[in-house]
Amino acid sequence: MSNSQPPTRVNASTPVVVAVARTPFTTRGAQFANIGAEKLAGVAIAAVAERAHKALDGKSDLEIDGVYLGNCMGPGGNLARVSTLAAGLPVETPAMTIDTQCASALTAIVVAGQSITSGNAQLVIAGGSESASTAPVRSIDGVPYARAPFAPDGFDDPDMGPAAQALAIRNQITRTEQDAYAIRSHRLALAAVEAGVIDAELIAVGETETDKSLSANIGQMIGRLSPLYVDSTEAEFAVTGGNSSRNSDGAVVVALTSESNRNQAPGLALIDSVTLGKSTDLPGIGPVGAVQKLLARNNLSMDEIEAFEIVEAFGAQTLSVLKALGLATEKTVDDRVCTQGGSLAFGHPWGASGAFVVTRLFSRLVNGGSPAGSLGLATVAVGGGMGVAVLFEVVR
Repeated sequence: MSNSQPPTRVNASTPVVVAVARTPFTTRGAQFANIGAEKLAGVAIAAVAERAHKALDGKSDLEIDGVYLGNCMGPGGNLARVSTLAAGLPVETPAMTIDTQCASALTAIVVAGQSITSGNAQLVIAGGSESASTAPVRSIDGVPYARAPFAPDGFDDPDMGPAAQALAIRNQITRTEQDAYAIRSHRLALAAVEAGVIDAELIAVGETETDKSLSANIGQMIGRLSPLYVDSTEAEFAVTGGNSSRNSDGAVVVALTSESNRNQAPGLALIDSVTLGKSTDLPGIGPVGAVQKLLARNNLSMDEIEAFEIVEAFGAQTLSVLKALGLATEKTVDDRVCTQGGSLAFGHPWGASGAFVVTRLFSRLVNGGSPAGSLGLATVAVGGGMGVAVLFEVVR
């Protein structure tokens, strides 16, 4: 629903997303199996820099003052700096790599926005990149490990899959509900692709021009998949490969400038953000507190939000959050939620997905013609028990 009130939260120093760019998303080991995260990011960074200068017609002489890039799984070496150079940006361009796990790219956008607000930068690029395919094997004392700890000894530290399963059981979210939500994500994503609304954000990598995880046959296949984390006694609430997002390769970046510099370019003004910690035992529920605090701090109700985007890591986790926020019931999902599909369909390149939900808001609200003042909200759950939520407002 549209917010009929005129913009009241934007001032001259408010950061505004004026351009977006991303590579296609491919499943781990597929089309991007041999392409590193820095190469994927380099392609996206070069594209968004060009798009930003085009959008800021008349102020295209603004230099890129910094690149902020999220990443979870390596290869290290300040990936943002390597990617910035790979993109062909000047060697003088500073770059920072950020790791808040699945929120890394969204955190990077928030930090980049702060550099705009402070006056330290005029035009910046932020987002994330992940190559699940080429992530290095890491070890301690010669023993390889799949992931770093999300929490220290003495705290619960579940993997996100088992944590999603625990949420499904605790909240009695059936496999039927989880599967239905995953089917919804694919259906909406395919409809968005068919309508051509995804094309504007994509930049090809080699011969790969489109996302590769979408399935028109998900409804026929999803019921055949085996439970991943429970036996037959709790199969009613099973998390499966079909109602979980795919580990993916891809990069997503946005360009931000200040309201005073955007030169009438339409965009998403970054109004406020909340990063909130919670108990480490059920990390997937982290967005609930972050969203509630963000709305309260801005004197808003959920009814005033036109578009809501969440990183759909698992159907069970997503539905747990949506139900707690009043955006879903056992049989319905609010029409404002992920209406162009989400990570369950497109895939989940961990360090990039936080920027993907911002790109979805840009597509839906800015490219979709929503009036100035319309509000969008992006959120993501974080391993180790955190949630990040960011409020955006359309400017034109």
